[in-house]
Amino acid sequence: MEKVSIGLRGWRFDEDAVLTDDGELKPYGEMEPEVRDRVSRLYRLVESPCDACWLIHGDAEVQRCRVAQAVYGEPFEEVVLCDEHEPDFLYWFLEEGGRDLAGTDEFEDGFHEWFLDGGRAPEDYGGVEHVETDPDGLPEFELDDPEASEGEDDPDDESTDEPDDDLDLGMDYPTRD
Repeated sequence: MEKVSIGLRGWRFDEDAVLTDDGELKPYGEMEPEVRDRVSRLYRLVESPCDACWLIHGDAEVQRCRVAQAVYGEPFEEVVLCDEHEPDFLYWFLEEGGRDLAGTDEFEDGFHEWFLDGGRAPEDYGGVEHVETDPDGLPEFELDDPEASEGEDDPDDESTDEPDDDLDLGMDYPTRD
């Protein structure tokens, strides 16, 4: 079974959890609740500013922040990153103990604190090489039945918001072994 990323690098899904046999994105109501919640969260993150850029520029100059290209962590404790700052995150995670915070409520804050304290990847740090395959291969995500999960989730939870219409889905990225 293959793994695929949708919208942003980082979060990977079992292909059969998000795609039909024809290779199209499954209808929202046919996804398992955890997968559906994560896919919904991606739609909120795709146009988000990079966390590292935001830490540098702040809310007052958020327009100077680059748009996220990758996401790591768990929903609502995730770190979103642009291409320039992804190596900083990977260095923190792989070399500076960030892995120890994986799956905890301290994950996002841990990276933010490290970065604000001047933490950066060495200039020659390569991180992970990503390969795009068929970036136009996935259709746009559409909710087939928005009431299908009504009552199951907190209505104030951002992960249940409808996805943006202009989201580009369709990237598959390898992970570092």
